[in-house]
Amino acid sequence: MPPHILIVDDEPNIVMSLEFLMRKNGYAVSIARNGTEALEAVDRAPVDIVLLDIMMPDVDGYQVCRHIKARPDRATTKIVFLSAKTKDADIQKGYEAGADLYIPKPFSTRQLMVKVRELLVQSHPQADLTP
Repeated sequence: MPPHILIVDDEPNIVMSLEFLMRKNGYAVSIARNGTEALEAVDRAPVDIVLLDIMMPDVDGYQVCRHIKARPDRATTKIVFLSAKTKDADIQKGYEAGADLYIPKPFSTRQLMVKVRELLVQSHPQADLTP
C-alpha cells in the first residue's frame, strides 16, 4: 500500500497542486479544507504525513498538530507545516507544537518531494517507499 498523505489547506489552488504532485509521485492522498476536517480525517484513519497550513478559519494548524501528536496511535505520523508565516517566532511555535518540518511558502515542489521522501524513510526505514 502506498504511503498516505493528508493535505490540509483552505486555499483550493494549493490543495489541487499538492494533490496532483503527491498522486503523480505514487502516494495515496486525502484532502481536508480546514482544521475541523483535518481533525476528523486524522481521527478516522492513520496517515503517514500531514502537509499542514497554519492559517485556517476555524481550527488553526498548530491545534491540529497538537491534536495529532497527543494521540499515541498516531505516533508515527509526520507533520510538515507549509505556511506563509515565516517569522522565527511562528516557526518556533510550529516546532513546539510538534512539527517534524516547517517549510515557508512559497516553496519548491522538488524540495518538498525530497523532504517528504526523507520523512517517510525515517518513519518506515524497512519499507520500500519508491513509488
